[in-house]
Amino acid sequence: MVETAESLSQLICSKIGDRPFVVVSNREPYIHVYRDERVEWVRPASGLTVALDALMQVSHGIWVAHGAGPADWDVCDAKGFVGVPPDQPTYRLKRVALSRQQEQNYYYGFSNSALWPLCHVAFRNPVFSLEHWQAYQEVNELFAERVAEEIGNRPAFVFIQDYHFALLPRLLRERCPQAKIAQFWHIPWPNPEVFRICPWKEAVLEGMLGSDILGFHIRYHCQNFMDTVDLELEARPDRELTAIVLRGHTTKIRAFPISIDFEDISRRAASADTEREIAVLRRKYRLRENWMLGLGVDRLDYTKGIPERLRALDLFFERYPEFQGRVVFVQVAVPSRTHLEEYARLKEQVERLVENLNWKYSCGAWRPVVYIAEHVDLPQLVALYRAARFAVVSSLHDGMNLVAKEFIASQVDSQGVLLLSQFTGASRELPDALLMNPYSPDEVAERIREALQMEPAEARRRMERMRERVRENNIFKWAGSILKKLSKIA
Repeated sequence: MVETAESLSQLICSKIGDRPFVVVSNREPYIHVYRDERVEWVRPASGLTVALDALMQVSHGIWVAHGAGPADWDVCDAKGFVGVPPDQPTYRLKRVALSRQQEQNYYYGFSNSALWPLCHVAFRNPVFSLEHWQAYQEVNELFAERVAEEIGNRPAFVFIQDYHFALLPRLLRERCPQAKIAQFWHIPWPNPEVFRICPWKEAVLEGMLGSDILGFHIRYHCQNFMDTVDLELEARPDRELTAIVLRGHTTKIRAFPISIDFEDISRRAASADTEREIAVLRRKYRLRENWMLGLGVDRLDYTKGIPERLRALDLFFERYPEFQGRVVFVQVAVPSRTHLEEYARLKEQVERLVENLNWKYSCGAWRPVVYIAEHVDLPQLVALYRAARFAVVSSLHDGMNLVAKEFIASQVDSQGVLLLSQFTGASRELPDALLMNPYSPDEVAERIREALQMEPAEARRRMERMRERVRENNIFKWAGSILKKLSKIA
């Protein structure tokens, strides 16, 4: 049975009733900015916030997040609340104010210079700074206070997102003992030998084990987490029930593969507005109708494998010169964490690779790579997905990767081909993609050739099977599965 917004709404009414439902994340689903002396709103480039926004619009709960937009506080009330979506509010966003130093040390510091590389095992050394760790503790305490202001000692459901708040479940359990707490870890969990280098590993693990339900994308990450706890804490892992008991409290460890609102994206892709948007994008980037388009859509992050992808593209054009002048690769690289030196170096590296590729192969009006280094909104993204002959998702390590699923949902004519890294969570669900090792430029180049030469009937068979899989396992089913598990212990 395909879950829908309506069925999730019914589930929420039956399982949650009138108890408060609170989602907590670092990133907010809507940001307010100044444009021409007016306040306008934008949606951030985040698969997590887009996915959860669909859940919140049917739950009518409270979303607690860092208010980072330049005009955010101009539209909030005295308690930091604003109704969202801004054009038709269905739930409330509670913004939390952080100082510049808190943001620097908690977000750019411990979260993204320590936990992010540690969990992704992407050949970047984590940076462990006591100052960063102290800020991380401070911000987790601050968020615990803000959530507790709303639910107090009442029965409530709290759904915590990601690695920014590893300490929050235990802090909330101490403040709000009647709350039922789920945490979803959107990035991979490494093996115990990798995680043991974290100087504050016990505090991180104990914080997460304040949850009633702790979710990861795939079973492999669940197993890694249980092995880590077994090695580092005086806790009792129950392998048969996939649960951990710490000081009398039981945390169930479960795999919940996150997804997207398939019907919404598919409907957008089939619309006349998308057809017009495709024409606009072709004119803007000088993309001729007879050119076959490849596509990459990523945040500019070293885990996404963008340099490796561009090197493979160079090898492809060198090895198969018959595709020169016929294939254009559009790479969307949304700027991310630009204050970190590692990301600034990555930006320079990617720009240099794009420039070299275009210098090496360009001929007349044709250039092999169109590089879009800016935020691209959903209508434009869907148009690019729809227009692409193939998409390359070459993450070096990824919890899930929703770009792969968005591309599939947008392929309403089922003619596109997905090239997918075997190191993504999505690869476990989508065996009909062309799976590949992103570290091997030869293998990626061969997959690009295979995608371009694939018989239309074969491409259609593969894409239709993937579309059915993503349609069935959508964002509402993901959310419903977590809420059902959480309600059983309420």
